[in-house]
Amino acid sequence: MIHLFLFAWLAGQSGTSDATQHLQAGVEARKQHKVDTEITEFRKATELDPASADGFVNLGAAYMEKHDYGAAIAPLKHALQLSPDLAVAHQFLGYALLAQGYAAEAIPHLDRVGAHDALGIAQIETGQLKEAVENFNAALAKRPDDPDLQYYLGHASGLLSKSSIDTLLAMHPDSARAHQALAENYFVLRQMPQAEKEYLEALRLRPDLPSLHLELGQVYADSAQWPKAESEFRAEAKLRPGSAEAAYRLGAALLQQGKSHDALIELKRANQLKPEMPETLYSLGKAALLGGEGSTAEQSWLKVVELEKDTSLAAQSHFGLAGLYRKQGKTAQAQHEMQEFQKLQSTIGPPRSE
Repeated sequence: MIHLFLFAWLAGQSGTSDATQHLQAGVEARKQHKVDTEITEFRKATELDPASADGFVNLGAAYMEKHDYGAAIAPLKHALQLSPDLAVAHQFLGYALLAQGYAAEAIPHLDRVGAHDALGIAQIETGQLKEAVENFNAALAKRPDDPDLQYYLGHASGLLSKSSIDTLLAMHPDSARAHQALAENYFVLRQMPQAEKEYLEALRLRPDLPSLHLELGQVYADSAQWPKAESEFRAEAKLRPGSAEAAYRLGAALLQQGKSHDALIELKRANQLKPEMPETLYSLGKAALLGGEGSTAEQSWLKVVELEKDTSLAAQSHFGLAGLYRKQGKTAQAQHEMQEFQKLQSTIGPPRSE
C-alpha cells in the first residue's frame, strides 16, 4: 500500500533538474523492486536538492521498504523540518518510530494523519488503553474483517478490563465487586473452592446484587453440585424474572436432577424470554421428551438443527430426533436422523455428556 501511494504521489511531481531525474529513477527502481537502487537514487536526489522534502520522504520510505526503520527516521524527520505539514512524512515517520519502539514519539505523527490502527498500537504501549480501544474500533469500522485489528482490539480491551479490575481491587478491596472480580478470576482458572468462597462473601455484602447468584450457580454446576446450583439459579430467577439465562440455567439444573416437569416449565419460559437460543432449545427438547411432549421435543430439536447445522448441539439433536422417531414408529425418519448424527459425530467427535 505504501508503494502504490508513493508512486501516485511522485507521478505528479514535475521538473527537469538532476534531482528530479534521480527521483524518477528511484520510482522506476521501486516498480522493479530494486530497493538498494531506490536508496541510492533517492539519496542522490537529496544531495542535489537538499531543500526539497520529496527526496527525503522517499529515501525514508525506501529504507522502510527494506525494513530498516531505524535508518528511515532521520530523512523523514528532515523532510518534516523542510515541510512541516507534509502528511505522508508524518505517517511514515510515525510508522518508523513505532517499529523502533518509540511509541510515545510516534503518537503525535500518527494522530495527525488519523492512522487509527498504528495509533492504537502505540497507545497500548504507552498505557493509553481507552484511547487504543477507540482507535481500533474506528479502524475496524473501515476494515471489519482484518484479523490483526480484531486481535489488537481484543488485546487492548482485555488490558483495559484488567486495569479497571486492578484499580477496583486496590481502591475497594473489601467491596462486593472486588470479591466478585476475584471469584470470576478463580472461575476462569477452574479453582472452584476459591471462587465459591469469594462469591459467598460478595453475596454476604450485597445479597441482592444482580448476577452473583447466577455466577455462583455456575460454579456449582461446573462442580456437578446440582442441588446447590438449582438453589442459586432459583434465587437469580426470583431477583430477575426477566432473565432468560437465569431461567435456562435453572431449567438445566432441574433437568440434571431428573425433575423434568419443573425443568420443562423453566425452559419454556427461557425460550419465551429469548427465543431460538440453541442451548435452551436442546435442553427444552430433552425435558419435553421426558415429560411426554413429543411434538415440543421434535420442534425444539428441529430448530436446533436449523440454527446450528454442524455443531455438537446439532449432532445431539439429530440423535434425540432419531430416538423420538423410533418410539413413534417412523423408521425412515429415524434412520435419516441417525445417519446425520453419525456424519456429524465423525467430524466433531462424540456428543458431550450431560
